[in-house]
Amino acid sequence: YMTPSVFVEVEALPRTVSGKLDHAALPAPQASAPSARPRTPREASLCALFADLLGLPAGIDDDFFALGGHSLLAMRLTGRIRAELGADLPIRAVFESPTPAGLARRLDGVRADRPALTAGERPERLPLSHAQQRLWFLYRLDGPGPTYNIPIAWRLEGDLDLPALRAALADVTARHEPLRTVFEEHDGTPYQRILPPGPVDAPVHETTPEELPARLAEAAAYGFALDAEPPLRVTVFRLGPRVHVLLLLLHHVAGDEWSDVPLRRDLDQAYAARLAGTVPSWPELPVQYADYALWQRRLLGERDDPASLATRQLAYWTETLADLPTELPLPADRPRPAEPSTRGG
Repeated sequence: YMTPSVFVEVEALPRTVSGKLDHAALPAPQASAPSARPRTPREASLCALFADLLGLPAGIDDDFFALGGHSLLAMRLTGRIRAELGADLPIRAVFESPTPAGLARRLDGVRADRPALTAGERPERLPLSHAQQRLWFLYRLDGPGPTYNIPIAWRLEGDLDLPALRAALADVTARHEPLRTVFEEHDGTPYQRILPPGPVDAPVHETTPEELPARLAEAAAYGFALDAEPPLRVTVFRLGPRVHVLLLLLHHVAGDEWSDVPLRRDLDQAYAARLAGTVPSWPELPVQYADYALWQRRLLGERDDPASLATRQLAYWTETLADLPTELPLPADRPRPAEPSTRGG
């Protein structure tokens, strides 16, 4: 990932008055023209997926990784291919055939062997996805703590309309069910309980620039009670009449680093609409995370079924990981503690 994806030739490096490199004066890379145009609808779809994920135009012979792709984007590419082209392509295929033309040939005869992800009827008690179940297990083991918190802080300069902000937060949590989901138990089995849409508290705290780092750290260290409260907390710190810092604290059970973009985008749109005295106009989401959890359970099946995908995957990984050491014996500059402190830099 540290290999440059673009090289730009310049006659001389621009310098500041102190003789250092003037980064602002460096020319912006110009996207090269894409290679040959698509010849089939499938190649056109793959070129469009490349362009959407990479932010660059792509032709049928353009290499995904030469255009700046990496393993995480390759995983997203295979997911988009599965969703939009109905083909279950392994991620290895992207590394072996990293062009739209090459992938189009790999897709010949490939069919999806999994059910479509759609919204459907829900049971009275919604099961957790496997990722949620891992985090629920750790919560039951360790209790509330900040280890899996995702703090997102924005500095806002200018007039802040607090009623509009609170209304926008209510809009966003109404749109995204995971932001208002608690995880309760029935006979020792966890399930998702999605709370009805409602207001979102956003308390305002007066502070100073000097106090702000400590106040943010304290707020980000909050321990969510996942079985009793939604996994989102909002705090506003006022540094002056027109300077605020907005902290959104999200537990990992409700999102990940990819969630930052849709969360910020939807809050932006909702706040703009509320400032204008309207409500946000966005299309209804085709599926929610609870639909994904049900789909995943259907796809993998039960571990007590010898023919299920879950049983086959468990057998594969048990054999593959059988001889791994308990601890990786790498030299470290600090002793390994008997118990983790959960503190990091």
